[in-house]
Amino acid sequence: MPEPRDLDDLPYAPFLRPSSGPAGPGEVLDGVHLDGITIPEVDAAGTRFLEAALTGVTFDGGSLRGSAFRDAWLRGVRLVGTSLAESEWVDAELVATSLAGIEMFTARLRRVTFHGCKLNSVNLRTATLDDVRFVDCVLTDIDFGEAELRRVTFPGTRLGPVRFAKARMTDVDLSGARTLQLDDEITALRGATLSYGQLMELAPMFAQAAGVRLRD
Repeated sequence: MPEPRDLDDLPYAPFLRPSSGPAGPGEVLDGVHLDGITIPEVDAAGTRFLEAALTGVTFDGGSLRGSAFRDAWLRGVRLVGTSLAESEWVDAELVATSLAGIEMFTARLRRVTFHGCKLNSVNLRTATLDDVRFVDCVLTDIDFGEAELRRVTFPGTRLGPVRFAKARMTDVDLSGARTLQLDDEITALRGATLSYGQLMELAPMFAQAAGVRLRD
C-alpha cells in the first residue's frame, strides 16, 4: 500500500501561496496553503479548493456545503460539526485528519484516499464513492445508508458501528478491515467482499437472516 504523501511531494507544492482561508461563500481558492489556523463557524458554502494544501487547520462548526476539493491535500485537519453536505472530492488525499459530527450526505467522492484518519458520527447517506480507500483509519458511527459505493476498500481500518442500509455496492472490499461491527441487518452487505474470519464473526447474523437457530 503506497505511503501517504508529504507536502513537498505534491506536484504543485512550489507554487503554493499562504492563505487565511475562505472569506465567504463561493470563493475559489486555487494553489493556496492554509496552515495552523482555526476557523470557527465558517461561512463558505460552495467554496472551491483547487490544488490546495491544508495542514493543522481546524474548522469548528459552520458550513462548507456544496464545496469542491479537487487535487486537495489535507494533513492534521480537524472538522468538527461542519456541514460538508453535497460537497465534491476529486483526487483528494486526507492524512491524519479527523471528522466528527459531520454531514456529508449526497457528497461525491472520486479517487479519494484517507490515511490514518478518524471519522466519528459522519452522515454519508446517499453519497457516491468511486475509487475510495480508507487506509488504517477508524470509522465509528458512520452511515452509508442508500449510498452508491464502487471500488471502495478498507485495508487496516476499524469499522464499527457502521450502517449500509439500502446501499448499492460494486467491488466493495471489506476483507482487509481489522474489525467490522455492523449496525444493520446482514443483507445490507449484499455486493461486498468479506474475509473468512469476518464471515465466521458475522455467522450469527447470517443465521438469523436465514431463520436458522444456532445451538451449542
